[in-house]
Amino acid sequence: MEIDWKNLPFGYVNTDYNVRCYNRNGKWGELEVSSSEYVNLHMAATALHYGQEAFEGMKAFRGEDNKIRLFRWEENAKRMQRSAQGVMMAEVPTGLFKEAIFKVVKLNEKYVPAYGFGASLYLRPLLIGSGPEVGVKPSSEYLFMVFVGPVGPYFKEGFNPVDLQIIGDYDRAAPHGTGHIKVGGNYAASLRALDRGKKEGFASVIFRSSADRKYIDEAGPANFFAIKGNSYITPNSPSVLPSITNMSLRQLAADMGLKIELRNVAVDELGDFDEVGACGTAAVISPIRKIVDRDGGKTYEYCKDGKAGPVSTKLYNKLREIQEGRGEDTYGWTQIVE
Repeated sequence: MEIDWKNLPFGYVNTDYNVRCYNRNGKWGELEVSSSEYVNLHMAATALHYGQEAFEGMKAFRGEDNKIRLFRWEENAKRMQRSAQGVMMAEVPTGLFKEAIFKVVKLNEKYVPAYGFGASLYLRPLLIGSGPEVGVKPSSEYLFMVFVGPVGPYFKEGFNPVDLQIIGDYDRAAPHGTGHIKVGGNYAASLRALDRGKKEGFASVIFRSSADRKYIDEAGPANFFAIKGNSYITPNSPSVLPSITNMSLRQLAADMGLKIELRNVAVDELGDFDEVGACGTAAVISPIRKIVDRDGGKTYEYCKDGKAGPVSTKLYNKLREIQEGRGEDTYGWTQIVE
């Protein structure tokens, strides 16, 4: 299959292999390699009926030295374990998680985009309740699998400013629900709002806090952050998924001398920020040009010259340098796939 590496969308591309492992009778089996895109699943599987499902998103990058690097995979393993705890699934041990992701990258090495195209190999670890239940209870069997595919930027604009809409008539997650873990239900709950936002001309939407509508929660499928003076500001909410990208950006921002403010971020503050953006594994950083408040009618504009702000640009470049092996990896965030 011929792949146009330069114009890759962020979408599904079939590759040669995926890896799978079952948990039966409370024990994990051996990792299996498959070339099938399909899974045999019982019609009463708890994943289908009661939402016992969790997933991760991560990337492998080919560097200028042609080596393939995975970025902070241990944090993805930990987050999947927290997600499993949240919906009462068997946790994937860190060792099994590592074996699976390194094996699947190695098996599909030819699909890791060459350095210089701004593309990467996306990994999707997936954990589902595969055992049959009719009553509302946890499954007795679980399937862990990882598939991969080459991707371009999440937003077609890449590292260029996008327009977002902030809304208050849809909620992504309840205050003490599952917003802090990476489970499919959170994304299903966001689909209608995201679809409407795109139809109204926006790259994505920003959800307000569902309890009081006063604060910013998620920026669609990513975390929200802002730069104000010498501060890096991002929401601290029980409904926000802790982004590994955001966590990394906070460290890099602190290294640059910025004050880190992890706190409630009021919607009313939007007019005070110098730069705003969305960040996550898929988008890395998407600088925001304009935010339109669908409920209040206000419009907040940034990137007056049409370009990302200087702090966002510096953070983006620094993170990509580490991911691609071009910059000093002070914290040991990357690991080479041998």
